[in-house]
Amino acid sequence: MEKKTALMVIDIQQGLFEKPTPIYREEEFLNNVNSLIDHARETGIPVIFIQHSNNDSLILNSHNWQLHPAIQPLKGEKTIYKLHGNAFEKTNLKEILDSQGITDLVITGLVTHGCVRATTQGALKLGYKVILVSDGHSNFSKDAKYIIKKWNQTLNKKGAELVPTAEIVF
Repeated sequence: MEKKTALMVIDIQQGLFEKPTPIYREEEFLNNVNSLIDHARETGIPVIFIQHSNNDSLILNSHNWQLHPAIQPLKGEKTIYKLHGNAFEKTNLKEILDSQGITDLVITGLVTHGCVRATTQGALKLGYKVILVSDGHSNFSKDAKYIIKKWNQTLNKKGAELVPTAEIVF
């Protein structure tokens, strides 16, 4: 079977940038994600945006729920709206990927130990090859650096390949 890749951009939403503890390495993180998006678009790789909503900080259609202004889909790019950490849970994400013949996922986004972790684990369970961008996910914890390192190691042991932004090839 021919391999086909998609880039998944998880929960890069306004409210997560407005927490008391800032996103760890915010500027570098946003630059890395935009570099991935630009590279995917240049090579014709589908970019799929994921957007989370809940009943407190990311209320559907609120300011906090909106995608960060630096990270915006182009017309025709898919956005998946979700209520659970795992972007595959109770969404049509798997159907969209299957309809395009996607076998490999490059995952980037927020937050490391939340939706990035849950979606990576969900994708692995469904049999996708997962490339987790090792410097392409972050969080707003005072222990962010250690959380990123821990989850990179844990998810790598579970089957995700770790690749830094500069080495991602679509």
